[in-house]
Amino acid sequence: MNDTTTSRRALLGDLAVAGLSAAAMSSKAGAGPRAIAFSGPSIPLWPGEAPGAPVTAPATAPARAFQQRSTDPAFDDRWLTGIALPTVEVRRPAYQDGSAVILLPGGGYGFLSIDNEGEEQARWLTERGVTCFILYYRLPGEGWKNRATVPLQDVQRAVRLVRSRATEFGIDPARLAVLGFSAGGHLAGSIATRFDESVYAPVDAADRLSARPDLVGMIYPVVTLAQPFVHAGSRDALLGPNSGAAERKAASVENRVTEGTPPVFLAAASDDGLVPIANSVAMYGAMLAKNRPAEFHGFDKGGHGFGARLPADVPAHAWPDLFYAYGRRNGIHTA
Repeated sequence: MNDTTTSRRALLGDLAVAGLSAAAMSSKAGAGPRAIAFSGPSIPLWPGEAPGAPVTAPATAPARAFQQRSTDPAFDDRWLTGIALPTVEVRRPAYQDGSAVILLPGGGYGFLSIDNEGEEQARWLTERGVTCFILYYRLPGEGWKNRATVPLQDVQRAVRLVRSRATEFGIDPARLAVLGFSAGGHLAGSIATRFDESVYAPVDAADRLSARPDLVGMIYPVVTLAQPFVHAGSRDALLGPNSGAAERKAASVENRVTEGTPPVFLAAASDDGLVPIANSVAMYGAMLAKNRPAEFHGFDKGGHGFGARLPADVPAHAWPDLFYAYGRRNGIHTA
């Protein structure tokens, strides 16, 4: 699954400021305001080994690897695989409004599109005072036990870990959002609906905290793993190629919405030829059926994997401002 086929290129640069690594970029290639994001530490998600040691033969952990998809030396478009030790990559703004967003890159559960759906998203969010945490979550097909819950384990742990260190990062633990893209959108929907499901044994005091986000964004998301409009690649990468109907239904986000699901923001394009917009429609309908707050933007044009790279004449380019406005109305952002 290629999360970058319809995306534009953007320029990235590094700047050393006060002993920190800073990055400045245009939100669209060659145009728009410049956002400054201060990079922070890479924090291991688990204090030791992640749950479910690899069961492949030989039982060795996957090796982290970055695949550069860009042919422009001034522009990164990397895919990450081999995630044996999941981390949260901290991106701190020059000023903070106290809110935080955990970013979940997509990649069909087979890789993570860490620039298009991680670093570039963090840049426009940090411009607005939001502290960001890019989650490098494990890929289920890399040999883990209980593969279907491996990404959910990581995102539950990430929410709890970030909350446990809220004072350190200058954030309000009650103003924490999750924003996911494509398969990362499925993972965002999973934490919105399965935040209290026991999928790993507690490892420290952080695991006594709630894993429920205060708001969730799902951008061109995979939602169902059972309906005819399923993205089969994401389904098989998460559940395995021989999953049964009951397993697919249980992992379909639209079936898991409850009265406790947090507010959800959805955005997708009608011309998405990879993950049909019907996925977003199904999630929106499920939220309305449970009388849960939700906002859905179905754009005429945009395709799939557009991140924040679309030009102004493509309708879906507006989604970041709409997502941020939804966060303001729900008390997450204040800047």
